[in-house]
Amino acid sequence: MKASDLFIQSLEQEGVRFIFGVPGEENLDLLESISKSRIRLILTRHEQAAGFMAATYGRLTGKVGVCLATLGPGATNLVTAAAHAQLGGMPMLMITGQKPIKRHNQGQFQIIDVVDMMRPLTRFSRQIVHGDTIPVLVREAVRRAEEERPGAVHLELPEDIAQETCTARPLPVSGARRPQADEKSIQKAVDMIRTAKQPLVLIGAGANRNRTCRELRGLIDLTGLYFFNTQMGKGVVDERHPRYLGCAALSDSDYLHAAISQADLILNVGHDVIEKPPFFMRPDDTRQVIHVNHFSAQVDEVYFPQLNVVGDIADSVRRIGAELEQTGSRRNFAAFEQARLKVASHLQEKSGDDRFPLIPQYLVSQVRQVMPDDGILTLDNGIYKIWFARHYPAHASNTLLLDNALATMGAGFPSAIAARLVHPERKIMAVCGDGGFMMNSQELETAVRLQLDLVVVILKDNGYGMIKWKQQAMHFHNFGLDYGNPDFVQYAQAYGANGHRVEASGELATLLSHCLNTSGIHMIEVPIDYSENNRVLTRGPDS
Repeated sequence: MKASDLFIQSLEQEGVRFIFGVPGEENLDLLESISKSRIRLILTRHEQAAGFMAATYGRLTGKVGVCLATLGPGATNLVTAAAHAQLGGMPMLMITGQKPIKRHNQGQFQIIDVVDMMRPLTRFSRQIVHGDTIPVLVREAVRRAEEERPGAVHLELPEDIAQETCTARPLPVSGARRPQADEKSIQKAVDMIRTAKQPLVLIGAGANRNRTCRELRGLIDLTGLYFFNTQMGKGVVDERHPRYLGCAALSDSDYLHAAISQADLILNVGHDVIEKPPFFMRPDDTRQVIHVNHFSAQVDEVYFPQLNVVGDIADSVRRIGAELEQTGSRRNFAAFEQARLKVASHLQEKSGDDRFPLIPQYLVSQVRQVMPDDGILTLDNGIYKIWFARHYPAHASNTLLLDNALATMGAGFPSAIAARLVHPERKIMAVCGDGGFMMNSQELETAVRLQLDLVVVILKDNGYGMIKWKQQAMHFHNFGLDYGNPDFVQYAQAYGANGHRVEASGELATLLSHCLNTSGIHMIEVPIDYSENNRVLTRGPDS
């Protein structure tokens, strides 16, 4: 068969449902092959957005998300998305085209070494030099992308290779059971937890898997241990749980960190140092840390755990819980309970303050009220991400999608488009700053063309709010961070979407509910007041 047909059949064998991308001249054979397949092409308006969509597909399903670009500028536009998927642990396959490699007559026009460019950003980057190698390379790329720790991979398919006739056929998908942690490490972890007077459980991004969610809920209910999470571990255990302390959205000096400082042991499940530190270790610290993950801890200045439990996370959590039995119920956790109540009280402060423009606490509370338990909220990157991480209780895993690894702007809206394609039966909302939204706002056309039902909230402050907060906190001059914006209502309408503007705080909940329950793309402009940043986010618990 034709090599491009073999490539697409190999992807079908892997269960690929969508390919997101912007094809070019060098992809035309592949494009023809897609047209004859069960795979749906999602044509986007920018390669970066296609990469964000593929990464989000991988994050939500655990299966590789696929994006497509041509050579040269198309491939370079995937770089940020590659880093987003790689740092965030999201399985993603990038396919790029290339000029013919056997002979061509266009000199070096548009040619860069894409394979080498992608190598530092991926787990696997290869050029296909013969059609019959396609099944092996696709199977290996997908295996690398999906196995723990997941990430980005890349295959380059040159134009002349895509046209070849091949004798190979797609390889069957081969599964693998993850290795179990050594029994001695499990027993050591159990002994350390039994000895500790004030142990805590930390839930990180690596625990955001269905099996691990179930086992962690079982461990916490069985032992009575209190827990907190990182930003990318939100929702692994329902945050309405009576022993949930909060989210480590700030690095230190927050209300939650005052509670964490009382722990003499932290059972750290699924965290690695790519995510912003949820707590700091110090050489003279007597607190002990148990690292539970698929891989051993990467040591840095603030993270050097005393014990590594390396193996399948869900299995390790189950075995630790089975050994501990009712250990937690025999402890005195009064200090943690007091801390939990203080944190909960703090997070409710001003949630009913309906001044206008809206303050973050009110915004978050209103969004939480209208979103169903399984509704998916995607965030772009900005100061509001911290407010949502701290104040928005996630009721299920992967229902608050934020990026605490690369933390790139521009990903929130494309992520919502992917979430809608993966879960057409659920309510999907994107919350973006005006800066981040405009970095990929052209995908409004994509969403309208696909006839999606989607709500997009644009927080308008006419500036790069996160950096302005830092600038003010560090006593720099107010300089270089302000910009203008379009009329977002008219901007939405120009694409064929529905545009709305909140002009009084009391309108927000009603408008959000209406848009969530009405078909089509609804974009809502919300003026935001970030004056609460310094009062809340830069003060300590005793301020």
